[in-house]
Amino acid sequence: MDIQLDAPKKKVKSPRKKSPPKLSVKQNLLLEKKVKKEVTFDKLVELRLVRKNESVKILCRGKLDSPLKVFAHKFSATAKAAIEAAGGEAVTI
Repeated sequence: MDIQLDAPKKKVKSPRKKSPPKLSVKQNLLLEKKVKKEVTFDKLVELRLVRKNESVKILCRGKLDSPLKVFAHKFSATAKAAIEAAGGEAVTI
């Protein structure tokens, strides 16, 4: 008499392109007083908000009170407008 065991089936992950992490400058950085004038990619890696090999997209949530110079891979249109309205600069890496 043969005994047959069912092996667990492995799930196959689809090779989808991952979307970049989306950050809100106001919520993550300014409220915690970790950034004063510039938000660079290296600073985001240092604060462990992103990894070194990821691209970053900045979104808009709320209003900015102080001018910031923000470096990121992508910006939403409203985030770029909000940064520039506060007297800051949105720089695409």
